[in-house]
Amino acid sequence: MKMNWKALGLAAALGFAAFSAQAEVTLKAASTFARDSFFDKRFENFVKEVNEEGKGILQINFVGGPESIPAFQVGNALRNGVVDLANATGVFHSNLVPEALVLSFSPTSMETARSNGGFELMNKIHKEKANMVWLGRLHQGLKYHIYTNKKPEGADAFKGMKLRSVPVYRSFFMALGAEPFQVQPGEVYTALERGQVDGYGWPSVGIFDLGWQEKTKYRVDPGFYNVEVSLFMNANTYSKLNDEQRAFLEKKVREYEDSSYAYDEKGVAEETKRLVDAGIEIVELPEAEAQAFVQTANEEAWKTIQQNSPKYYEELRKAFDTK
Repeated sequence: MKMNWKALGLAAALGFAAFSAQAEVTLKAASTFARDSFFDKRFENFVKEVNEEGKGILQINFVGGPESIPAFQVGNALRNGVVDLANATGVFHSNLVPEALVLSFSPTSMETARSNGGFELMNKIHKEKANMVWLGRLHQGLKYHIYTNKKPEGADAFKGMKLRSVPVYRSFFMALGAEPFQVQPGEVYTALERGQVDGYGWPSVGIFDLGWQEKTKYRVDPGFYNVEVSLFMNANTYSKLNDEQRAFLEKKVREYEDSSYAYDEKGVAEETKRLVDAGIEIVELPEAEAQAFVQTANEEAWKTIQQNSPKYYEELRKAFDTK
């Protein structure tokens, strides 16, 4: 069924106007990740804490994950005010904001981005192109990996492999000689089972949430890029918050942001042990090949940004191509 985003956005805007004058505001929120998955649990805890501590100030009504709004439609839902807040990644709305891929390409910490102008620049672009505000990150320090059911060997280890992909690493996979396929997360298991793909790109955590470990034999190290999961908000809704509401929300975001590295480091250690216990082999590329692998990933990343955002390329690279 085709959604009338314009009509839904108008209804959402009218609804917000009706309660914005009250002391307590309730934000409608969605997640691009399945309930109880690694990337959703932290958001669920965030919602719980906000609702406990924000009584009389701000509340969040969590309407659901991809079963409510498909992941690649959450960007439009946010832009049009169908939801006010989303636990998402810029990968899923890169059709609206191509520059959002920088958040996954870059190893730059939020602390650095907030101090060097990168945070303000990315917010400017999101407001301009998608009527969104980037509030901050819930996860930091995670890498992407290639997972396969064929053992990668030699300098051309990935040549001809059919790999499930998303925009953030599509050009990188092509540079490796692989064939990228865009497959919805809920369809990856079947694609692996039927041999439609030989593997997939995914963060260093989360495959057990989806059952993919049953069809996975190898994880390739090193990892690449910097997995980005953030809180994005409709810009109109954000502007209507009063000072107390905005300060409270931003305080909670910073609390979660500040603890994100420790949270994710623990998650990676647990996930890696679980992979090994499940019989999945960690394939470590030889040093020279590993360096070339990571270098290719970085080069392809910035080529993508230069092609898709010539206007902001230099500013983005200055702010986000850092360690």
